[in-house]
Amino acid sequence: MIFITAKFRVLPEHADAWPGISGDFTAATRSEQGCLWFDWSRSVDDPDEYVLVEAFRDGDAGAAHVGSEHFKEAQRRLPQYLSQTPRIVNVEVPGTEWSELGEMRVSR
Repeated sequence: MIFITAKFRVLPEHADAWPGISGDFTAATRSEQGCLWFDWSRSVDDPDEYVLVEAFRDGDAGAAHVGSEHFKEAQRRLPQYLSQTPRIVNVEVPGTEWSELGEMRVSR
């Protein structure tokens, strides 16, 4: 799978509204056939930073995402709400699911 983590620094005046601002892009991406997950989290240390954790089935699915109309629309629309260019880590890893963190196994 293609596993991606990106950090988005949102302008302070738009930080609370970011989930709505990015909502159409998020919904469209989640509906892509090759999208495994596309999840936003807000930093507990910096209220202007959102972290996006996303995964795609394979390189073809990642390429389809980047080539999609909703991605192109996000490229046109979302940067006006950001204070800097997003930072990203993009790697290919085996599998298509989350693994358990065995060191913190929960037995209930």
